[in-house]
Amino acid sequence: MAQNKETTKVSILVLPESSMMSLSSVIDPLRAANRLSRLPLFEWTIYSFSGEAIELTCGIKIAVDSALSQCDAGDIICVVAGFNHQKHVPVMGEASLRRAAALHDLVISVEAGTWILAEASVIKNSRVTTHWEDLENLSFAYPQLQVLGQRYVIDGRIWSSGGASPTLDMMLHYLRISQTRSLALDVASAFIYHENATASDAQAIISLGRIRQAEPRLAKAISLMELSIEEPRKIVDIADAINLSTRSLELLSKKYLGLSPGNYYLRLRLQVGRRLLLSDSISIVDISVRCGFSSPAAFSRAFKNHFGSSPQAQRNATRDE
Repeated sequence: MAQNKETTKVSILVLPESSMMSLSSVIDPLRAANRLSRLPLFEWTIYSFSGEAIELTCGIKIAVDSALSQCDAGDIICVVAGFNHQKHVPVMGEASLRRAAALHDLVISVEAGTWILAEASVIKNSRVTTHWEDLENLSFAYPQLQVLGQRYVIDGRIWSSGGASPTLDMMLHYLRISQTRSLALDVASAFIYHENATASDAQAIISLGRIRQAEPRLAKAISLMELSIEEPRKIVDIADAINLSTRSLELLSKKYLGLSPGNYYLRLRLQVGRRLLLSDSISIVDISVRCGFSSPAAFSRAFKNHFGSSPQAQRNATRDE
C-alpha cells in the first residue's frame, strides 16, 4: 500500500457482546493518527446489522451511524464480534455483509469477526486467526480455511486478529505501511505502548496470577469453588454469592480464564484429583468422592477426557517416575 494523505474511509461493523477494548483498538489508532498528523487521514462509520445501538460485553451501549445495508463504498471494512456471534446475525445479514465487503479494498476481522466473515462466505480459502478459545472450533467448522494461532494474520486483502492487543499491533502495522513509520511510532507512544510482539507470535493464554488484582469478584468465585470441591456448588449459587448474574460471571470467566465457570470448576476438581493420585494410600473411589463426582466411573471419564489418560494410568506413570 502506497503512502497517501487522502482520507481513508473505514466502515466498522460491530456486533452485540463485542469487547470495547477490541473496538477501541481499531478506532483509537486512527483517531490518534488524525490528531498527531493534523490531517484528516481517516474517517470511520460505525454500523450494526439493524442500525440500532449495540450493547458491548461491558454493558455499555454505543450508538451506530447506520444499518449495514446502507453501507457505502470505502477503503476498509472491519468486523468486530465477540460472544454468541451466531445469534446476532439476522437472516439478511450475511447478504448485507457480502455486499459491503465487495465495496471495500481491505477486509479486517477482530476476534469472532472471522467467524462472521466465514459464515457469510466473504473468506473462503484464506489464512486467518481468531481468539484462541475458538481456533479449534473455527478450523473444524471451516476446514478450507488455514486457521493459525497467531496474534494477527495478513493474507492479501484479508486481515484478522485474535483480540484487542493484537488488533492494536495490527493497526499500527497498517499505519506503518499506509502512512509512515514515524507516524505509527508516534501513535504507539501516545498510548505509552511498546510493541514487543510480532504478528506470527502465538496468542498467549491469560495468566491466572493476576486475576485477584484485575477482577476481585472472579477471584472470590474461584475461592468459593476451591472451598467446595467435594460438594460442588451450582454456578448460579456462586454468582449469587458474589452479587453477579450468572451471565456476568460467565463473561468474566471466559474473559480472564478462557473457560466457562463450569468448565473451570471441573478442571479445578480434576487437578485436585490428580494431586491426590500421587498418594497410594487414597483409593480412586475415595478420590472421586473427594472431588465431587457421583461415581468412580464418572470421575475416570472426566479425568481421561481432560488429561488424556485414566486415573489408574496416571497413578502408574507416577510410580514409574
